[in-house]
Amino acid sequence: MPPPTTVELLWGTRQRPKRGPKPALTLESIVAAAIALADAEGLANLSMQRLAERLGFTKMSLYRYVPGKAELTALMLDAGLGAPPDLPPVDPAAAEPWREALRVWCETIHERFRAHPWSLELVIGVRPIGPNEMAWMEAALRALADTGLTTAERLDTIVLLTGHARGLVHPVSAGDADALQEQVAAQFAELTDAAALRFPAAIAAFAEAGAAAGGDGALRFGIDRILDGLGAHIARRRAAAPPIVGS
Repeated sequence: MPPPTTVELLWGTRQRPKRGPKPALTLESIVAAAIALADAEGLANLSMQRLAERLGFTKMSLYRYVPGKAELTALMLDAGLGAPPDLPPVDPAAAEPWREALRVWCETIHERFRAHPWSLELVIGVRPIGPNEMAWMEAALRALADTGLTTAERLDTIVLLTGHARGLVHPVSAGDADALQEQVAAQFAELTDAAALRFPAAIAAFAEAGAAAGGDGALRFGIDRILDGLGAHIARRRAAAPPIVGS
């Protein structure tokens, strides 16, 4: 029997043998261990050999469950994203009933990317889509269902929000991110006096924003601006639509 494909592994469509001894491992436990390893050491340090050692098995034994690293990382991405959140119900009476749902959607997927920074490099390019990732798309498309946007525009909205959420994730661990922030703050303090005359606008801006350093202000600001633009586009589309006869 040929090894399972990535799609079969993601969607669980490969029939498992009903007879024989109980497997010593499960695909779920392998993926969970791989995620823990990548979270701790980064995707570059993940290998089938390292994973086997972490699980206490041989590398060859892992190949009974997953053919290789490409298939493994596809499973890791889908498991790392998890299921989408329960979005706020769309209120037809609201001026922009889709807005709050998309805000929660974008903030939550940003949290998932931040929890697993290695996922940033896995979401780029053409690849098989797993059930969790498909569920994220489904949730956003449902929120946009009655906006009057075309299918392409709704998909482009998802791409835009995902790109914004992904772009504000630092591909380092939480501890490294804190150390980096402290280093930048110290360097900035040293430069302030020397740079004040050359860059007064930049110095003033950084000083004013200092109290909010480390927060999600850029994330929320970007989401609001994206949704403002989307709202303006939807309003223009509706204004240009011909009136419904008999209404």
